[in-house]
Amino acid sequence: MNEDERRLAELGYRQDLARTWSAFSNFAISFTIVSILTGGLASYGIGLANGGPITMAWGWPLVSVMVLFVGLAMAELASAYPTSGGLYWWAAELGGPVWGWFTGWFNLIGQIAVTASIDYGAAIFTTAVLNVIGIPVGTDRTAIFFVFIAILLGHAILNALGPRLSAVINNVSAWWHVGGVLIFVLVLGFGANHHQSAAFVFTETVENSAIGFGGVAFSFLLGLLHAQYTFTGYDASAHMSEETHDAARSAAKGIINTIVVSAVAGYLLILAVTFAIPNLDDALNPEKNSGYPVIYILQNSLSPFWSGLLLVIAAAAQLFCGYASVTAASRMLFAFARDGAVPGSAHWARLSARKVPVNAVLFISFWAFVLLIPSMLVPVENAPTAYAAATSVATIGLYLAYGIPILLRQRQGARFHTGPWRLGRWHRPVGIVALIWIVVISLLFILPTDVGGYPWHAEFTWNAVNYAPLTLVAVVGAVGVWWSVSARRWFTGPRRTVETALTIDD
Repeated sequence: MNEDERRLAELGYRQDLARTWSAFSNFAISFTIVSILTGGLASYGIGLANGGPITMAWGWPLVSVMVLFVGLAMAELASAYPTSGGLYWWAAELGGPVWGWFTGWFNLIGQIAVTASIDYGAAIFTTAVLNVIGIPVGTDRTAIFFVFIAILLGHAILNALGPRLSAVINNVSAWWHVGGVLIFVLVLGFGANHHQSAAFVFTETVENSAIGFGGVAFSFLLGLLHAQYTFTGYDASAHMSEETHDAARSAAKGIINTIVVSAVAGYLLILAVTFAIPNLDDALNPEKNSGYPVIYILQNSLSPFWSGLLLVIAAAAQLFCGYASVTAASRMLFAFARDGAVPGSAHWARLSARKVPVNAVLFISFWAFVLLIPSMLVPVENAPTAYAAATSVATIGLYLAYGIPILLRQRQGARFHTGPWRLGRWHRPVGIVALIWIVVISLLFILPTDVGGYPWHAEFTWNAVNYAPLTLVAVVGAVGVWWSVSARRWFTGPRRTVETALTIDD
């Protein structure tokens, strides 16, 4: 055995997946899923409508710093337990089966939701690109939804082709994102026909005071969903541990490097777009922006050639992002099913001849499709609200899954067996800050982002209600009942696939 296989055997597993990924590939998949050209652009309207330009200028760095605390705490866990189970495995190891059970389901729901919202955002930009290049598919939500289905199918097929192709695609994607941000900044910086002042970008507000309280401050907090949603999915580095060389170090570094690079490059991107806003009122007007301000900004600030080029760059980045999200989510499902936690576990844990959990790929793709069906059922003016709700489900589900093992690691204290990447005495303050932030955002993002979603408002309509809390309550209730009635008698946490355990070094 090499060191990676030995450590995996200590954790109880055979080397079933193909270990072909480099440290850069491990970083690349997390960087691709965070994808500042995806979350930063597709959900831009959420931040702009809630707080306005100040949310973009001040919200991004605030969220970046707080997410780094979460990432540091997770990196220490990823180094100690480099297995594809990731979050749920850590929780089960540190707290017992019930913690692993709930963490796993939060993670799985979050993975499905983030895949759905990523590919739906990609469909929005891809539809715009198709129309620009002369393929008249239309821009209505029906066209967007059918493009969304086609993208999901394409990602499922590509994932089935094998891990080596996946590594290559994600490596290309990492450079595409860096180069794409650079082109965005240069084109918008030097080619936009109008530039806002620094005072506009850093002090202009949009007071969504119709919600009834809080004014600009509360709107600003709601708008943080834009940046927080973007910073999801970096746990992919942990889920790809069993396919990465020197995983105990590479996975931890992949998480941290993803957050740092995304924070810096993303801020440059967001500022470039915000400085190029031609008219704030029009950018926020659904009749003029079709619900997606970035597309409006590009098309009204640049010539058709340059706006078309930037749309192509963004759409391609979002396609890379969705592909990587399916990859990481399928590995998480594979590991969860390998331990018998999902109905039909034997089916979802099966590997193809190419060492790919193809059935898990199809599972993720199908439920991502189901989650976005409401975007077709609500009135067209509320379709962006349905998208915002999907981003809330993704963000809350994933961050609850991030928070549980961090909390359990805090309980372990000095008894925790660290890996080669460790926080040392800083684990306590880092973990506490991370947990406080997760609680804050989980409470914030169950609130509606549209005034019509508040029962006390004159414009209240059920179509504008944020269904994120309803979805999460339903999931937690169902998973909790399932645990109480049945699973607690048979789910014992991670199942060993090696006969003899090796001694785990302190």
